Amino acid sequence: MIYFASDIHLGTGSAEEARIRERRFLAWLDRAAEDAGAIFLLGDLFDFWFEYRRVVPQGFVRTLGKLAELTDRGIRVVFFTGNHDMWVGDYLYRECGIEIHTSPCVMTLAGRRLFLAHGDNLNIGHSYSLRLMNAVFRSRVLRWLFSWLVHPDWAVRFGRWWSGCSRKSHGASTEERVTESLIDFAREEQKRNPVDCYVFGHMHYARDYAKGGLRVVMLGAWDDPTYAVMDDAGRMELKRWQEPGVGCRASAGE
Repeated sequence: MIYFASDIHLGTGSAEEARIRERRFLAWLDRAAEDAGAIFLLGDLFDFWFEYRRVVPQGFVRTLGKLAELTDRGIRVVFFTGNHDMWVGDYLYRECGIEIHTSPCVMTLAGRRLFLAHGDNLNIGHSYSLRLMNAVFRSRVLRWLFSWLVHPDWAVRFGRWWSGCSRKSHGASTEERVTESLIDFAREEQKRNPVDCYVFGHMHYARDYAKGGLRVVMLGAWDDPTYAVMDDAGRMELKRWQEPGVGCRASAGE
């Protein structure tokens, strides 16, 4: 089995809220590990992450330990960076054995070609502000300057402020229209390089779109945890996670 999740946003909210969110994610990892061959995390695992050469943000010890435990057991863990944790270096690979991707990628899994991405920098040509923000935050030069000029304490303070602003501007919409830009991207990309399924995070809305030979799975966010699972025959299903003992239920498709 192959599992997919995104937008966990570890560290968000009050200290108690952050602990509850992390415990929930750890319970999901334990359940997935029972039969997982691979676990894909499609961005925004952390609400903010900036990696200096010898310094990483405080916290997340249980999560990092669990992920290291899974890779030590031979479970493949793949992390695609999102807009909240794009400044990942090689720490997660060196310490936890996690495979890192900083851009979209097409992979063949269980006999199916999948286009995998967080989705934050796709189909943003219509928005000058999004293009500018994307260029600034992904600039290696600016990242280097930031790491040399800004003390880690101030970097984390700035990052948490920026992450909070990003969430407020993103909103918590439950309307399907928030996913349309990525579906439009998939529709155009399918003409150039056909795949069996597109899997995205970022939009914080769980949706399983299938129409005209196009399949797009939006993983949703972990305020109301959703994830996807693909079996050995390549069948993909979107599900909602519930606390242990309650189980999980399938999320409606269309």
